[in-house]
Amino acid sequence: MKITRRDALLTGSALALSAAAPFVLPRAAWAQGTPRRGGTVTAHMQGEQRILNPALRASTGVYVVGSKIMESLVDLDGKGDPLPVLATSWESSPDGKTITFKLREGVKWHDGKPFTAADVQYTAMEMWKKHLNYGTTLQLYLEAVDTPDPHTAVFRYSRPMPLDLLLRALADLGYVAPKHVYEGTNVLENPANTAPIGTGPFKFSRYERGQYIIAVRNDDYWRKGFPYLDQIVWRIIPDQAAAVAAIEAGEIHISPEGALPLADLDRLKKSSNFEVSSRGNEGNAVMNTIEFNFRRKELADRRVREAIIRAIDVPFFCENFLYGFAKPATGPIPSSSPSFYPKKTPPQYPFDPKKAEALLDEAGYSKGADGKRFSLRLLPAPWGEDITLWSTFMQQSLQQIGIAVEIVRYDAAGFLTNVYRDWNFDLATGWHQYRGDPAVSTTVWYRSGSPKGAPWTNQWGWQSEEVDKLIDAAAFEIDPVKRRQLYADWVERVNTEIPLWMAIERLLISVTSKKLQNHHNTPRWISSSWADLWLAT
Repeated sequence: MKITRRDALLTGSALALSAAAPFVLPRAAWAQGTPRRGGTVTAHMQGEQRILNPALRASTGVYVVGSKIMESLVDLDGKGDPLPVLATSWESSPDGKTITFKLREGVKWHDGKPFTAADVQYTAMEMWKKHLNYGTTLQLYLEAVDTPDPHTAVFRYSRPMPLDLLLRALADLGYVAPKHVYEGTNVLENPANTAPIGTGPFKFSRYERGQYIIAVRNDDYWRKGFPYLDQIVWRIIPDQAAAVAAIEAGEIHISPEGALPLADLDRLKKSSNFEVSSRGNEGNAVMNTIEFNFRRKELADRRVREAIIRAIDVPFFCENFLYGFAKPATGPIPSSSPSFYPKKTPPQYPFDPKKAEALLDEAGYSKGADGKRFSLRLLPAPWGEDITLWSTFMQQSLQQIGIAVEIVRYDAAGFLTNVYRDWNFDLATGWHQYRGDPAVSTTVWYRSGSPKGAPWTNQWGWQSEEVDKLIDAAAFEIDPVKRRQLYADWVERVNTEIPLWMAIERLLISVTSKKLQNHHNTPRWISSSWADLWLAT
């Protein structure tokens, strides 16, 4: 039985990878004419941010503001290769345990103090290693950062750190904060977390809670001639209908995080006034998940997990509910990651309800007189419209094979507590965000040993010694070719065992006024500096 959209809605590295060339902002072939200086770009934000410091919080919602004000050691260029920002070059020792960064000279913080290696040392040891989500895992074996001179930072690790991993990760997890602002304070409660001081092309100006955030041009920016804009205003509009109206009225130039209703995205993409596209979001693929609690005996049986996956028509859902803005995933590494996407397709479980029913019968869960085999509680994350639709589609799909599903909804805090701390769920579904390298934010969903309560980690009650060994081997392998093969082996294994299922692959959709030029010209443009963004008349 096919479930229609209406039915569902009605129910509810190299030894020396050097980058000594000067910093070059990507150029967009589609931007016409001479860049215009001045003007204000207004961007849509769907929700409030409690923190704007990306050195402490890795989140697209933080990056969309913080990355214009603060800068990382490196970024990614239009091809996804490392691009020097506050670091101008880098080199790894043969054993991968020492990585040396040469830092840009002549850079000043927005308060006029000079940027030096001491800032990198402090941020790495006191923020990335201790507090930054994903950064704590990335820098787990970082022992020290030496500063032999004001423009050299030497990272020393107790275990090998693959240079290609570190550089990809630092685009998101390498933002630098000013030591002189944070030293001697409570890092997590410092006022600069909501009024950041950086080295970027824009300076923090004002944050009116629930209304807007403003950043203005940094006239003393180290890259002369940039930025083009006078200021950026982020308007906080949680109501989706109001946001769409503001965009169509020209009051907002860009909604960059896929925050608008899917039906409106489908409609706006036909307008000549906007570009509706996933271009420029390739560096942050999003996967819709099915998460299993192995403490529930039915779900500890691999046959039951495969039956659940086979009962769900993912291609139908992508086409009919997500308007074609997504496609079925083939594993935990998305196709938008050419450096790691397996050349050989790992085991897949296409839609086959008859096979699903046979697996359940084989596992000993026959239908009762009421047609039910057993019941499950499903907790959907409150992140977006797609998750709401996906959970309802899962519910109705599993009903067809005799599994009754109760959907239990919580706010963000309740969802994270019930799933990751209290393990009070049978099934859960949310987002996995891929960040350029499997070791950054992906393998933690599978490796055992994460502290209880850590969000977006393996809290399923599942452990595989073989998978743990593959994850660790890949994390410390400094040969890029061998490392890629280790990840291919890892994907083969987890797709076979199905501890959880990455079901849908998609990229965030931006709605952008065609007045904006030089936009979405890197694979993580939402999180880039916007220094070369300009506004045509």
